Parts: sequence; C-alpha cells; structure tokens
Amino acid sequence: MKTTLKIEELFQFLLGIFAFSQLSFAWWVFPILFFLPDISMLGYVINTKIGAISYNVVHNKSLAILVLLVGFFYLGENFILLGIILYSHSALDRVFDYGLKYPDDFKHTHLGVIGKK
Repeated sequence: MKTTLKIEELFQFLLGIFAFSQLSFAWWVFPILFFLPDISMLGYVINTKIGAISYNVVHNKSLAILVLLVGFFYLGENFILLGIILYSHSALDRVFDYGLKYPDDFKHTHLGVIGKK
C-alpha cells in the first residue's frame, strides 16, 4: 500500500509539472520556486508546536488547491503558479515520506516516523 501511495503522489507531482507547463513562465521558474515552501520549517526555531503548525499550513494540499482556484478565478497567473508550486512541493515531499507533522517532533509525521524502517 505504501508503494501505491508513493506512486500516486509522484503522479500528482508530475501533474503539477504539467500544469506549470501550461503557464507563460520560463521553465527555470519552477525549480527556483520549488523549495520556497520549506521556509515554513523556520517555525521549528521557536518550538516544535509552532513549527508543526507553520509546516502543516504551507504543506496542506487543500491550501494549494484553494490558492490555485483563487488565482484561476480572481487573482491571475501568479496565484495559479503559487498554488501549483505548493501542490507539487507537497506531493514530492510525500513521495519521500515527509508528511504533515505532529507537534511533538519534526520526524513524527502522518506517514510514520521519518528515517525509521
């Protein structure tokens, strides 16, 4: 089952690349912005609870879809790009077992413990 879920997330990441290719931005914009959502990990400098909250808000695919739709219907291509980046980044994170965080430890995610086999 875990492999099936990783394949699903990989295809969601590829969907994000395809969606990006439909925008008018240069190809290099995607890789430059791709790791921008990881700035949310700075919340861990304060404590694990704030870190988990900031990480989970930014890495929630529902937020990514909402931003994309708001961009599509109201605010334009820059917001569509932001939604695609958030969605693609979250999908690829989950391929590598970086799931949404519990407040006790960065390594404790909804997908299990990072690094534990």
